[in-house]
Order: sequence, then structure tokens, then C-alpha cells
Amino acid sequence: MSNQPVKKVFKKAAEKAIEKTPSSVKEKIKDEVQEQAADHLEEEVHSKVSSAAEHLAETKQKNAENVHEKAESAKENVQDVLLSVKDKLGKVKEAGEEFQEKMSSSKDDKEVKSAQQIKTANDIKRSKDIKSSTNIKSSKDIKTLGS
Repeated sequence: MSNQPVKKVFKKAAEKAIEKTPSSVKEKIKDEVQEQAADHLEEEVHSKVSSAAEHLAETKQKNAENVHEKAESAKENVQDVLLSVKDKLGKVKEAGEEFQEKMSSSKDDKEVKSAQQIKTANDIKRSKDIKSSTNIKSSKDIKTLGS
């Protein structure tokens, strides 16, 4: 069965009741309907506001958790980078120290001569100081293994 005939009957009955109702009662009913509509609207608004507030609080909590997680992750990444930089700087320092050590040890071998250490013209051999063919040892003068 369909509800259409029943609805039509109720609608017609309501219309006739409204027509025969005195205007003072209509005003009271109208005021009552307005108050109930206002109350109903107020309840709906309060419901929606409280729902939005709950949703906002949940979102705020999730965002706070995400921020803490991301901050923790960023902190770990920064620490990893700082440790790698520290290691690299340590290697550079060691290489610099080794280089400095090599440079200082090579300095000792190759000291710069002072003015007194440089030979003068008097220190150069003259033709008299050079060995002549008579002063050179011969094969007879050289000692052998057996002697």
C-alpha cells in the first residue's frame, strides 16, 4: 500500500483546520513554531560547532605529533651530518699534520746556507791543487781481495 492517499487526506484535514482556526490561536501557533524552529536551529548550530571543535582538536593533536616526529627526524639528520663533517675535519687535520711534519723534516735536510757557509773565491781549487796524472793511483796500488 502506498502512503499517498493517506497523506492527501491529512493534508486536506490540516488545511481545513487552519481555515477554521481563530487568528489569535494562529498567532500563538506561529510564535510557538518560530520559537521551536529557533531552538532547533540553535541546537543544530551548537552541534555543528562542537563537532568542528572536536575535529579541530583532533587535527591539532595529529599535527603536533607530526611536528614532533619531523623535528626528531630533522635532529637526527643534523646530528648525522655533523658527525660526518667532524670525521672529515679530523681526516683533514691529520693530513695537514702529516704534511706539516713532512715539510718540517724536509726542511732539516735542506737547510738554507748562511753567508759564512757560502764558498768564496779563495776556497776554489787552483790548478796546483788539482791532482795530476802522477798522483792518480794505478792498478798496482789498488788492494785486491786476497791481500
